Amino acid sequence: MKYVEVVAKPRSSDTVARIAEKEKALDFRLGAVGEDGMQYMRLVVGDERLQDVLDALQTVLGAQESARIMVLPLEASLPRVEDGEDEKKRAAITARETLYEEAERAARLDRDYLILVALSTVVAAIGLVENNVAVVIGAMVIAPLLGPNLALSLGTSLGDVKLVRKAIQKLGLGIGFAVALSAALGAVLPVALNSPELMVRTDAGLDSVALALASGAAAALSMTTGLPAVLVGVMVAVALLPPATTLGLMLGSGDFVLASGAGLLLAVNVVSVNLASKLVFLMKGVRPRGWLEKRQARRSTLVYIVAWLVALGVLLGAIYWRAALPT
Repeated sequence: MKYVEVVAKPRSSDTVARIAEKEKALDFRLGAVGEDGMQYMRLVVGDERLQDVLDALQTVLGAQESARIMVLPLEASLPRVEDGEDEKKRAAITARETLYEEAERAARLDRDYLILVALSTVVAAIGLVENNVAVVIGAMVIAPLLGPNLALSLGTSLGDVKLVRKAIQKLGLGIGFAVALSAALGAVLPVALNSPELMVRTDAGLDSVALALASGAAAALSMTTGLPAVLVGVMVAVALLPPATTLGLMLGSGDFVLASGAGLLLAVNVVSVNLASKLVFLMKGVRPRGWLEKRQARRSTLVYIVAWLVALGVLLGAIYWRAALPT
Protein backbone atom coordinates (compact mmCIF):
# COMPACT_ATOMS: atom_id res chain seq x y z
CA MET A 1 0.00 0.00 0.00
CA LYS A 2 0.99 3.61 -0.55
CA TYR A 3 0.01 6.85 1.17
CA VAL A 4 -0.79 9.49 -1.45
CA GLU A 5 -1.00 13.09 -0.30
CA VAL A 6 -2.44 15.70 -2.64
CA VAL A 7 -2.11 19.45 -2.19
CA ALA A 8 -4.50 21.28 -4.54
CA LYS A 9 -7.12 23.98 -4.69
CA PRO A 10 -10.31 23.18 -2.74
CA ARG A 11 -12.41 23.14 -5.89
CA SER A 12 -10.57 19.96 -6.92
CA SER A 13 -11.66 18.01 -3.84
CA ASP A 14 -14.78 16.53 -5.47
CA THR A 15 -12.78 15.40 -8.48
CA VAL A 16 -10.12 13.80 -6.30
CA ALA A 17 -12.88 12.09 -4.29
CA ARG A 18 -14.35 10.63 -7.47
CA ILE A 19 -10.91 9.34 -8.50
CA ALA A 20 -10.54 7.72 -5.09
CA GLU A 21 -13.92 6.04 -5.45
CA LYS A 22 -13.34 4.92 -9.03
CA GLU A 23 -9.91 3.47 -8.30
CA LYS A 24 -11.15 1.81 -5.09
CA ALA A 25 -8.85 3.67 -2.73
CA LEU A 26 -8.70 1.97 0.65
CA ASP A 27 -9.22 5.30 2.39
CA PHE A 28 -9.80 8.94 1.43
CA ARG A 29 -9.70 11.98 3.72
CA LEU A 30 -10.01 15.72 3.23
CA GLY A 31 -7.74 17.91 5.29
CA ALA A 32 -7.92 21.55 6.25
CA VAL A 33 -7.38 24.43 3.85
CA GLY A 34 -4.04 26.12 4.52
CA GLU A 35 -3.24 29.80 4.70
CA ASP A 36 -2.11 29.66 1.09
CA GLY A 37 -5.57 28.55 0.00
CA MET A 38 -4.48 25.00 -0.81
CA GLN A 39 -6.24 21.94 0.62
CA TYR A 40 -4.67 18.68 1.78
CA MET A 41 -6.26 15.44 0.55
CA ARG A 42 -5.04 12.00 1.58
CA LEU A 43 -5.55 8.61 -0.06
CA VAL A 44 -4.46 5.11 0.91
CA VAL A 45 -4.00 3.12 -2.30
CA GLY A 46 -3.08 -0.49 -3.01
CA ASP A 47 0.10 -1.02 -5.02
CA GLU A 48 -1.86 -2.50 -7.92
CA ARG A 49 -3.94 0.69 -8.21
CA LEU A 50 -1.21 3.26 -7.60
CA GLN A 51 -0.26 3.95 -11.23
CA ASP A 52 -3.87 4.47 -12.30
CA VAL A 53 -4.46 6.85 -9.39
CA LEU A 54 -1.34 8.88 -10.16
CA ASP A 55 -2.21 9.12 -13.86
CA ALA A 56 -5.74 10.30 -13.08
CA LEU A 57 -4.52 12.86 -10.53
CA GLN A 58 -1.91 14.23 -12.92
CA THR A 59 -4.53 14.57 -15.64
CA VAL A 60 -6.96 16.63 -13.55
CA LEU A 61 -4.39 18.61 -11.57
CA GLY A 62 -1.84 19.22 -14.30
CA ALA A 63 -3.08 22.75 -14.95
CA GLN A 64 -2.52 23.79 -11.33
CA GLU A 65 1.10 24.88 -11.09
CA SER A 66 0.97 24.93 -7.28
CA ALA A 67 -0.59 21.46 -6.97
CA ARG A 68 1.58 18.68 -5.55
CA ILE A 69 1.23 14.89 -5.43
CA MET A 70 3.42 13.02 -2.97
CA VAL A 71 3.69 9.24 -2.55
CA LEU A 72 4.93 7.69 0.68
CA PRO A 73 5.36 4.01 1.62
CA LEU A 74 2.86 2.67 4.12
CA GLU A 75 4.33 -0.02 6.35
CA ALA A 76 1.03 -1.21 7.86
CA SER A 77 -2.65 -0.39 8.10
CA LEU A 78 -4.85 -1.64 10.92
CA PRO A 79 -7.22 -3.35 10.80
CA ARG A 80 -5.66 -5.33 7.97
CA VAL A 81 -7.36 -4.94 4.58
CA GLU A 82 -7.82 -8.07 2.49
CA ASP A 83 -7.26 -7.83 -1.25
CA GLY A 84 -10.35 -8.26 -3.38
CA GLU A 85 -10.57 -10.65 -6.29
CA ASP A 86 -9.85 -7.87 -8.79
CA GLU A 87 -6.69 -6.89 -6.96
CA LYS A 88 -5.49 -10.48 -6.78
CA LYS A 89 -5.73 -10.80 -10.54
CA ARG A 90 -3.67 -7.68 -11.18
CA ALA A 91 0.09 -7.90 -10.98
CA ALA A 92 1.53 -5.23 -8.68
CA ILE A 93 4.08 -3.00 -10.35
CA THR A 94 6.14 -0.14 -9.06
CA ALA A 95 4.74 3.22 -10.18
CA ARG A 96 6.24 4.73 -13.31
CA GLU A 97 7.32 7.84 -11.44
CA THR A 98 9.20 5.76 -8.87
CA LEU A 99 10.90 3.75 -11.61
CA TYR A 100 11.95 6.95 -13.33
CA GLU A 101 13.38 8.45 -10.14
CA GLU A 102 15.46 5.32 -9.58
CA ALA A 103 16.62 5.16 -13.20
CA GLU A 104 17.46 8.87 -13.38
CA ARG A 105 19.52 8.57 -10.21
CA ALA A 106 21.24 5.45 -11.57
CA ALA A 107 22.12 7.25 -14.82
CA ARG A 108 23.96 10.10 -13.11
CA LEU A 109 27.69 10.01 -13.71
CA ASP A 110 29.75 10.94 -10.66
CA ARG A 111 33.09 10.31 -9.05
CA ASP A 112 31.79 7.55 -6.77
CA TYR A 113 30.69 5.52 -9.79
CA LEU A 114 34.16 5.66 -11.33
CA ILE A 115 35.78 4.80 -7.99
CA LEU A 116 33.55 1.74 -7.59
CA VAL A 117 34.29 0.67 -11.17
CA ALA A 118 38.02 1.01 -10.50
CA LEU A 119 37.87 -0.90 -7.22
CA SER A 120 35.71 -3.71 -8.63
CA THR A 121 37.97 -3.98 -11.69
CA VAL A 122 41.14 -4.30 -9.60
CA VAL A 123 39.53 -6.90 -7.33
CA ALA A 124 38.17 -8.83 -10.32
CA ALA A 125 41.56 -8.78 -12.06
CA ILE A 126 43.25 -10.20 -8.98
CA GLY A 127 40.60 -12.89 -8.59
CA LEU A 128 40.75 -13.89 -12.25
CA VAL A 129 44.53 -14.04 -12.40
CA GLU A 130 44.79 -15.99 -9.15
CA ASN A 131 41.85 -18.25 -10.04
CA ASN A 132 40.08 -17.22 -6.83
CA VAL A 133 36.31 -17.51 -7.29
CA ALA A 134 35.53 -15.84 -3.95
CA VAL A 135 37.50 -12.75 -4.89
CA VAL A 136 35.77 -12.56 -8.29
CA ILE A 137 32.37 -12.75 -6.58
CA GLY A 138 33.45 -10.00 -4.19
CA ALA A 139 34.29 -7.78 -7.14
CA MET A 140 30.86 -8.34 -8.66
CA VAL A 141 29.16 -7.37 -5.39
CA ILE A 142 30.63 -3.87 -5.55
CA ALA A 143 30.42 -3.41 -9.33
CA PRO A 144 27.88 -0.61 -10.07
CA LEU A 145 26.83 -1.82 -13.53
CA LEU A 146 23.16 -2.60 -12.88
CA GLY A 147 21.84 0.96 -12.83
CA PRO A 148 22.95 2.22 -16.26
CA ASN A 149 21.61 -0.86 -18.04
CA LEU A 150 18.17 -0.54 -16.45
CA ALA A 151 18.13 3.22 -17.04
CA LEU A 152 18.83 2.59 -20.72
CA SER A 153 15.96 0.11 -21.06
CA LEU A 154 13.54 2.26 -19.07
CA GLY A 155 14.48 5.37 -21.02
CA THR A 156 13.46 3.74 -24.30
CA SER A 157 10.26 2.41 -22.70
CA LEU A 158 9.30 5.97 -21.75
CA GLY A 159 10.70 7.58 -24.90
CA ASP A 160 13.02 9.71 -22.78
CA VAL A 161 15.96 10.58 -25.05
CA LYS A 162 17.78 12.48 -22.31
CA LEU A 163 17.71 9.50 -19.95
CA VAL A 164 18.83 7.15 -22.73
CA ARG A 165 21.74 9.43 -23.58
CA LYS A 166 22.86 9.68 -19.96
CA ALA A 167 22.58 5.90 -19.47
CA ILE A 168 24.62 5.14 -22.61
CA GLN A 169 27.28 7.61 -21.54
CA LYS A 170 27.53 6.15 -18.04
CA LEU A 171 27.49 2.52 -19.17
CA GLY A 172 30.00 3.10 -21.96
CA LEU A 173 32.34 5.07 -19.73
CA GLY A 174 32.13 2.47 -16.97
CA ILE A 175 32.91 -0.49 -19.22
CA GLY A 176 35.57 1.47 -21.10
CA PHE A 177 37.21 2.50 -17.84
CA ALA A 178 37.18 -1.11 -16.61
CA VAL A 179 38.80 -2.32 -19.84
CA ALA A 180 41.44 0.44 -19.81
CA LEU A 181 42.34 -0.11 -16.16
CA SER A 182 42.59 -3.88 -16.52
CA ALA A 183 44.69 -3.41 -19.67
CA ALA A 184 47.14 -1.37 -17.63
CA LEU A 185 47.18 -4.14 -15.02
CA GLY A 186 47.71 -6.75 -17.71
CA ALA A 187 50.75 -4.88 -18.95
CA VAL A 188 52.43 -4.85 -15.53
CA LEU A 189 51.25 -8.04 -13.79
CA PRO A 190 54.24 -10.41 -13.51
CA VAL A 191 52.16 -13.60 -13.82
CA ALA A 192 50.97 -15.73 -16.71
CA LEU A 193 47.40 -14.93 -17.66
CA ASN A 194 46.22 -18.50 -18.07
CA SER A 195 44.14 -19.32 -14.99
CA PRO A 196 40.90 -21.30 -15.57
CA GLU A 197 38.75 -18.41 -14.25
CA LEU A 198 40.36 -16.14 -16.79
CA MET A 199 40.34 -18.50 -19.74
CA VAL A 200 36.65 -19.33 -19.39
CA ARG A 201 35.89 -15.64 -20.06
CA THR A 202 37.60 -15.79 -23.45
CA ASP A 203 35.03 -18.13 -24.99
CA ALA A 204 31.45 -17.08 -25.72
CA GLY A 205 28.69 -19.64 -26.17
CA LEU A 206 24.94 -20.10 -25.98
CA ASP A 207 25.21 -20.59 -22.23
CA SER A 208 26.64 -17.07 -22.00
CA VAL A 209 23.64 -15.72 -23.89
CA ALA A 210 21.23 -17.56 -21.59
CA LEU A 211 22.99 -16.23 -18.48
CA ALA A 212 22.92 -12.65 -19.71
CA LEU A 213 19.26 -12.87 -20.78
CA ALA A 214 18.30 -14.24 -17.38
CA SER A 215 20.29 -11.51 -15.64
CA GLY A 216 18.65 -8.72 -17.60
CA ALA A 217 15.15 -10.13 -17.10
CA ALA A 218 15.69 -10.61 -13.37
CA ALA A 219 17.03 -7.07 -13.04
CA ALA A 220 13.98 -5.51 -14.71
CA LEU A 221 11.60 -7.69 -12.68
CA SER A 222 13.28 -6.68 -9.44
CA MET A 223 12.92 -3.03 -10.40
CA THR A 224 9.26 -3.18 -11.45
CA THR A 225 8.10 -5.25 -8.48
CA GLY A 226 10.06 -3.32 -5.86
CA LEU A 227 12.11 -6.33 -4.78
CA PRO A 228 15.68 -5.86 -3.48
CA ALA A 229 18.07 -5.56 -6.42
CA VAL A 230 21.34 -6.32 -4.62
CA LEU A 231 21.62 -9.95 -5.70
CA VAL A 232 20.29 -9.12 -9.16
CA GLY A 233 23.01 -6.49 -9.45
CA VAL A 234 25.54 -9.24 -8.81
CA MET A 235 23.98 -11.26 -11.65
CA VAL A 236 24.37 -8.37 -14.07
CA ALA A 237 27.94 -7.83 -12.88
CA VAL A 238 28.61 -11.53 -13.53
CA ALA A 239 27.72 -10.95 -17.16
CA LEU A 240 29.65 -7.70 -17.61
CA LEU A 241 32.55 -7.15 -15.23
CA PRO A 242 34.61 -10.38 -15.65
CA PRO A 243 34.52 -10.27 -19.48
CA ALA A 244 35.45 -6.56 -19.47
CA THR A 245 38.32 -7.21 -17.08
CA THR A 246 39.48 -10.23 -19.08
CA LEU A 247 39.38 -8.19 -22.28
CA GLY A 248 41.60 -5.55 -20.72
CA LEU A 249 44.03 -8.05 -19.22
CA MET A 250 44.46 -9.82 -22.55
CA LEU A 251 44.92 -6.57 -24.42
CA GLY A 252 47.50 -5.45 -21.91
CA SER A 253 49.39 -8.71 -22.20
CA GLY A 254 49.35 -8.55 -25.99
CA ASP A 255 47.23 -11.68 -26.55
CA PHE A 256 44.80 -10.29 -29.10
CA VAL A 257 43.29 -13.66 -30.03
CA LEU A 258 42.06 -14.30 -26.50
CA ALA A 259 41.16 -10.63 -26.20
CA SER A 260 38.84 -10.98 -29.20
CA GLY A 261 37.08 -13.87 -27.48
CA ALA A 262 36.59 -11.85 -24.29
CA GLY A 263 35.41 -8.87 -26.31
CA LEU A 264 32.87 -11.04 -28.12
CA LEU A 265 31.59 -12.39 -24.81
CA LEU A 266 31.30 -8.87 -23.40
CA ALA A 267 29.38 -7.65 -26.45
CA VAL A 268 27.00 -10.63 -26.34
CA ASN A 269 26.32 -10.04 -22.65
CA VAL A 270 25.70 -6.30 -23.01
CA VAL A 271 23.22 -6.90 -25.82
CA SER A 272 21.46 -9.78 -24.03
CA VAL A 273 21.12 -7.98 -20.69
CA ASN A 274 19.59 -4.91 -22.32
CA LEU A 275 17.34 -6.88 -24.66
CA ALA A 276 15.91 -9.00 -21.84
CA SER A 277 15.33 -6.05 -19.51
CA LYS A 278 13.61 -4.14 -22.30
CA LEU A 279 11.27 -7.05 -23.05
CA VAL A 280 10.34 -7.29 -19.37
CA PHE A 281 9.50 -3.58 -19.20
CA LEU A 282 7.37 -4.05 -22.30
CA MET A 283 5.63 -7.08 -20.80
CA LYS A 284 4.93 -5.21 -17.55
CA GLY A 285 3.30 -2.36 -19.44
CA VAL A 286 5.78 0.37 -18.50
CA ARG A 287 4.95 3.28 -20.80
CA PRO A 288 4.45 7.07 -20.66
CA ARG A 289 1.18 8.70 -19.61
CA GLY A 290 0.51 11.09 -22.51
CA TRP A 291 -0.58 9.86 -25.95
CA LEU A 292 2.19 11.76 -27.75
CA GLU A 293 4.83 10.35 -25.45
CA LYS A 294 3.32 6.89 -25.91
CA ARG A 295 3.64 7.19 -29.68
CA GLN A 296 7.27 8.27 -29.39
CA ALA A 297 7.94 5.48 -26.90
CA ARG A 298 6.43 2.85 -29.21
CA ARG A 299 8.71 4.03 -31.99
CA SER A 300 11.82 4.01 -29.81
CA THR A 301 10.87 0.63 -28.35
CA LEU A 302 10.54 -0.91 -31.80
CA VAL A 303 13.85 0.52 -32.95
CA TYR A 304 15.53 -0.53 -29.71
CA ILE A 305 14.32 -4.14 -29.79
CA VAL A 306 15.04 -4.60 -33.50
CA ALA A 307 18.53 -3.13 -33.09
CA TRP A 308 19.36 -5.44 -30.17
CA LEU A 309 17.95 -8.49 -31.99
CA VAL A 310 20.00 -7.72 -35.09
CA ALA A 311 23.10 -7.14 -32.97
CA LEU A 312 22.51 -10.40 -31.09
CA GLY A 313 22.07 -12.28 -34.37
CA VAL A 314 25.33 -10.88 -35.71
CA LEU A 315 27.16 -11.78 -32.51
CA LEU A 316 25.75 -15.31 -32.50
CA GLY A 317 26.99 -15.67 -36.05
CA ALA A 318 30.42 -14.53 -34.89
CA ILE A 319 30.33 -17.13 -32.10
CA TYR A 320 29.62 -19.96 -34.54
CA TRP A 321 32.23 -18.65 -36.97
CA ARG A 322 34.82 -18.47 -34.21
CA ALA A 323 33.96 -21.99 -33.04
CA ALA A 324 34.42 -23.33 -36.58
CA LEU A 325 37.94 -21.95 -36.90
CA PRO A 326 40.72 -24.56 -36.72
CA THR A 327 42.49 -24.60 -33.38
